[in-house]
Amino acid sequence: MKNAFKPMLVAVVCLGLAACASKEPAPTEPVEPEPTRPTTPPPVVDRVNPNDYSDPRNLTEPDSLLSKRVIYFDFDQSTIRSEFRAILAAHGEFLSTNPNYSATLEGHADERGTREYNLGLGERRANAVLGVLDVQGASGSQLSDVSYGEERPVSTCSEERCWSQNRRVEIVYTRS
Repeated sequence: MKNAFKPMLVAVVCLGLAACASKEPAPTEPVEPEPTRPTTPPPVVDRVNPNDYSDPRNLTEPDSLLSKRVIYFDFDQSTIRSEFRAILAAHGEFLSTNPNYSATLEGHADERGTREYNLGLGERRANAVLGVLDVQGASGSQLSDVSYGEERPVSTCSEERCWSQNRRVEIVYTRS
């Protein structure tokens, strides 16, 4: 029996090893196929060029000079300051290429001076802006001016930082 036991033991060990070797591999998670890439390019976003002063979208584009529509003045002056020349050139170009737009130039003054004087000063300021826009190509029929003098202040304190904000011309656009 000793001789029969050895071959049986060898057979059991071999069957055990064979059973381990024939084990099926562990299931793997299914691999999802890569998504197909579109064959057409994505649509081009129509970006606004902030330097295209003929484009009406630039009236609200913060990077464009057209979005700057307030021109400030020194005390008791109606002379256009040099820092506002480029802004007015942009608005002149806009008006010359967009005849369906018109602009009202609202002149303002600070509270110092009489009511009559400030109305006159606001009008002189609005006329100064009108003159520059006219030279830049805007049509006279597109431009009108009005003076509010000291009647519509942006800031109401009685010191220079407030007064300087009230000495202005606002460019207000309308579309016909």
